Amino acid sequence: MLLRRIRTISGAVLTVLAAVLVYVALVVPDAVAKPKNGTFLEVAFLRLPIEAIIGAAVLLALSPRWRKPVAALFGLGLGLVVILKVVNMGFRIVLGRRFNPVLDWPLFQDGFNALSETDGRGKAIAAAVGAVVLSLLALVVCTLAVLRLTRLTVRFPGPARRTLAGLSAVWMALAISGITWFPNAPVASDTAADLLKTTVTQVPAAIKDQRQFAYASEHDPYRNVAARDLVSGLAGKDVVIGVVESYGRSALADPGMSAIVSPALAADERKLSAAGFSAKSGWLTSSTYGGGSWLAHASFQSGLWITSQQRYRQLAASDRITLTSAFHKAGWQTVGMEPGNTVAWPEASFYGYDTVYDSRNLGYQGPRFGWSRMPDQYTLAAFQRNVYATKQRPLMAEITLTSSHEPWTAIPRMIDWDEAGDGSVYAPMVRGAEKRGTLWGSPERTQIQYAKSIAYSVDSLISWAAKYGDKNLVLIMFGDHQPMPIVSGADAGHDVPVTIIAHDRSALERVADWNWADGLRPRAGTPVWRMDEFRDKFFAAYGTQNTVALRAPR
Repeated sequence: MLLRRIRTISGAVLTVLAAVLVYVALVVPDAVAKPKNGTFLEVAFLRLPIEAIIGAAVLLALSPRWRKPVAALFGLGLGLVVILKVVNMGFRIVLGRRFNPVLDWPLFQDGFNALSETDGRGKAIAAAVGAVVLSLLALVVCTLAVLRLTRLTVRFPGPARRTLAGLSAVWMALAISGITWFPNAPVASDTAADLLKTTVTQVPAAIKDQRQFAYASEHDPYRNVAARDLVSGLAGKDVVIGVVESYGRSALADPGMSAIVSPALAADERKLSAAGFSAKSGWLTSSTYGGGSWLAHASFQSGLWITSQQRYRQLAASDRITLTSAFHKAGWQTVGMEPGNTVAWPEASFYGYDTVYDSRNLGYQGPRFGWSRMPDQYTLAAFQRNVYATKQRPLMAEITLTSSHEPWTAIPRMIDWDEAGDGSVYAPMVRGAEKRGTLWGSPERTQIQYAKSIAYSVDSLISWAAKYGDKNLVLIMFGDHQPMPIVSGADAGHDVPVTIIAHDRSALERVADWNWADGLRPRAGTPVWRMDEFRDKFFAAYGTQNTVALRAPR
């Protein structure tokens, strides 16, 4: 008797838990939004999912032979919805967008590598294994929950049909009324159906995009223009491109972060002026957000809109002219400084680099600063020692500055340039650094650390130019993308600053019609271009006069 009662109670509890699981899986949005009224959980539980109504109706209508396999299929589908929602939450937190099931698989490897760099390989492996186990668990538990609820509805078909009819009427009334708790979360919920529809439609869209991009990459308007004619206005100049990781508009627009970054820029402007340099700044709209820096680098260099790994791979397999390859073919020495790279970089030949320095050959023996293997000042000191001071002909170099890469826990400090040595001098700067999990628990403190890292990265580059740059130096500095939403905010755009710095005023006069702002800080009304527009505008400004080409479709 007691055992029967225990079984009855435990069975009822399991049924309730199954219903709660199915309900929550269907109604919870795939983004952690801040609702207008109440808490997130309250509004999530006050929604009516159409998928539950339709699913139950279908299962009731099926013959007993087909009911169980179809219920199992529904359960697996629900498990996939749960996995997709969780993945989307992660992508929104880091990249500010949903996961693309066709194009984004390579980003998981990049995420694993980034976690290995910041938290250690052991934790990265544990996280990967945990993600796989939880995904399998979601599939199994959701399938068992749907099967259990199916048995319940079949046991009581009459009440089940009447309940479904009533819920259908309520859902229709709510849908017509348009009541919504917060954006993209109507009370008459179709969250799961919409997610599956969006996911499925991305497949043909990706295939179509592949064909369109292949055409654009093959039809380069500058293909038949001699390389020397593309950059003739910079003959004899050393062109250095400094890419500042995560340097976005938010660093200048947000009052709290601007209070740290703007004074640093003002001080750097004074350094440049004292050394005889001038600067003009504008805005670019990055092709990525929160991460995927290589997509922004490729857009800037190639004149094509690189928004996915698929496009990136297609580009790297083409013979598209890049900024670097144009200088390379015109006779410049071309060098890439990539301190974040830990293995060979096959794309270096596509871009047109003669030599690439990375974490394996820069000689750094100091501590790591989170993801960044070495401080930017050390990278620039190595560049000065190995490249700039020993160049035998005009130089074109791209230097990736990584100190402003998340997690922003330990920020280097500027030291005397002669003290950089092998980097051991930096050891005291990482002691007592806050853990990422603790720091990111406070968005305000995270923003402060981010702003400090941007000020450091920019100051490193400007200080190098002011100390070592000569009359032939033309320095281009730009941010690759905005920082992740914890810093920039959920509704931040994709704009990043871009600056051209030169000792020779004639180099800046060539871009006078760009209407950029004087100095290192673009104004609110300064023109905004898409990042892929830069290459063609650069060739038009610095190439042989009247070398104009029609733009290929993007």
